[in-house]
Amino acid sequence: MPLRDADLHFVDDENRTAPQPAPFHIGHSFFTLADACAARDKEWDPEGVITPSFSGLELGGECGEALNDIKKLERERLGLRGSRSTVDKLAKELADILICVQNVANRYNINLPAATRDKFNETSIANNLLTRLG
Repeated sequence: MPLRDADLHFVDDENRTAPQPAPFHIGHSFFTLADACAARDKEWDPEGVITPSFSGLELGGECGEALNDIKKLERERLGLRGSRSTVDKLAKELADILICVQNVANRYNINLPAATRDKFNETSIANNLLTRLG
């Protein structure tokens, strides 16, 4: 499901900026995805046995599952025989991918929002596009 205006806040500056997702609300606390993944990781893996390579393999698996759903959606669009998927299933796989990406970033102490902003803006600048993340 796409983000609604209520789910976004905007960065006001002289550049055109894309809306930013609001922090996640969990119980009575607000967490970023990075914070929520780190907190849950302590519950999920209290012994600390999950390695960065395991997290990378998990990410690859989730990407494969999303691609399989896309294939099935395309199969239906093209009128081909075979199993089907739904946009809701794809949405869940894409969410799994974002969570796995954040888990990998956490394992390498990468500030993913900052890295994403910097890379997005670098690509916009390189291609003479006005849209920037604030």
